[in-house]
Amino acid sequence: MEGGSRADGRNPNQLRPFSCTRNPLHRAHGSARWAQGDTVVLAAVYGPKPGVRKGENPEKTSIEVVWKPKTGQIGRQEKEYEMTLKRTLQSICLLTVHPNTTTSVVLQVVGDDGSVSFHLNVAVNVCLLYLLPCAINASCAALAFAGIPLKHLAVAIGCGVMENGSVILDTNKAEEQQLRSFAHLVFPNSRKSVDTKESKQNDEYSERGLITSITHGVMSEDDYFSCIERGLAASSRISDFMRTTLQKEASEAA
Repeated sequence: MEGGSRADGRNPNQLRPFSCTRNPLHRAHGSARWAQGDTVVLAAVYGPKPGVRKGENPEKTSIEVVWKPKTGQIGRQEKEYEMTLKRTLQSICLLTVHPNTTTSVVLQVVGDDGSVSFHLNVAVNVCLLYLLPCAINASCAALAFAGIPLKHLAVAIGCGVMENGSVILDTNKAEEQQLRSFAHLVFPNSRKSVDTKESKQNDEYSERGLITSITHGVMSEDDYFSCIERGLAASSRISDFMRTTLQKEASEAA
């Protein structure tokens, strides 16, 4: 990366074009097709359905996440991502509205550019690195389209540190081989629930936090906080897009 420009012409903080298709699956209670560049994930929501799994709290809604790779069988990494998604979605859902029920979120990988055959320069191999932010964004949109009560929406972004120390957002496949470390970051877009009307002033002064943070590789403290700062700024762009998409659906349904 020379002169601050990346191989595909983007600047370090620039995201690939993203899009969201509302309810592409008619049999699901809500669904979304989320794309960032050539990375595409389809999310489908089923429920709430009566009953919870053994060991789950019957006084709350249970969130179930199923990951379906583009090809092949699900492995250890996909199982870890299911758990990460479950914890993230549990944190944004109002779990006490529908007690003793289960809401299932099924994720199908459609396009995996910059997501599969990647190895960081660390002792362990890390696959599917860039699918997780796309999957989280798809899941949040699908939950909203399904009418699941939410505390707020969440937006996810990937941030990488290259071998030369440059910090870049939303890396593509060509940039993968040059990464030294990587972070998954998930931010709340605001504390305003998507199914209630609160004042714009309260929304503007709502606290911005960090819902989920996962790092891979060796990352300095300065690099980590740089990732958070840049990721937070980029998350506002995704939040604005998601809000516009939801408002458009609400106006069409009215």
